Amino acid sequence: MKNEQEIVIITGMSGAGKTVAMQAFEDMGFLTTDNLPIALLGQFFKMLQDSQSVQKVALVVDARSMELLGSIDEMWKNKRATTKILFLDANEQELVARYKESRRQHPLAPDGRVLEGIEKERNVLEGIKNHADILINTGDLSNRQLRKILFAKFSDGTHRAPFNVQVMSFGFKYGLPLDADLVWDVRFLTNPFYDPSLRDLTGLDQPVYDYVMQTDGAEEFFQNYVKLLNLTIPRYISEGKTSLVIAIGCTGGQHRSVAFAERIGRTLEANYQVRITHRDIELRKESSVKS
Repeated sequence: MKNEQEIVIITGMSGAGKTVAMQAFEDMGFLTTDNLPIALLGQFFKMLQDSQSVQKVALVVDARSMELLGSIDEMWKNKRATTKILFLDANEQELVARYKESRRQHPLAPDGRVLEGIEKERNVLEGIKNHADILINTGDLSNRQLRKILFAKFSDGTHRAPFNVQVMSFGFKYGLPLDADLVWDVRFLTNPFYDPSLRDLTGLDQPVYDYVMQTDGAEEFFQNYVKLLNLTIPRYISEGKTSLVIAIGCTGGQHRSVAFAERIGRTLEANYQVRITHRDIELRKESSVKS
């Protein structure tokens, strides 16, 4: 027997956090759909009924679709027992402030004042709000706090917000990586470039890796840096960050930084989803600048 599908209809005032909510449901493993006209709910639910794989669905329905006007009865006609309506709200002052900050026009008053659009939208959505299963006022909530509330109410424990770590090596002579969150310089370590037998190898080769890790100060740096990451990464996660780019740099991005990126990345793999990349490992330009 097929399990009943869990369906959440996300609606509410524009600017109250529907986009944040949709992203949170996506992170909880829900199939998400944005701005579905109410007139299409019947067809959408029928399609879901025929699906054997989709069990959790979250869809945003709001006043951006003019078909919403006069079609609210469609929602009640098609609403299932397992369907919950989540209504996000905020007071006028907060909504106006958010629109001013984003410099966006209100969808129901593109040529008028934001407050006019808010008033019109509130009238349109009054019936839906009165039938909502869950009402959340986001006026005093940050995006992270809203996500936390939604996870507490809707997460089944099998999904949590994804957190990805990318550890990359790079060469300072080719420029800093623009997307790095943390940048560390390992040029204080002895350079394998000056050993002729290692010059044409990289940190992916065992002789270079061993050379770098046996350099004076390398082990102490590694142990202390991993302690720092173990302290900070959980706090990044609790603040709502979903990815972290750690960049390890040496002069040319071939020896020292590559070895350390490999070791740090492999260490973090015990607790996080990690991708290790080496931006400049193939850029062996003939240069007087040593790698």
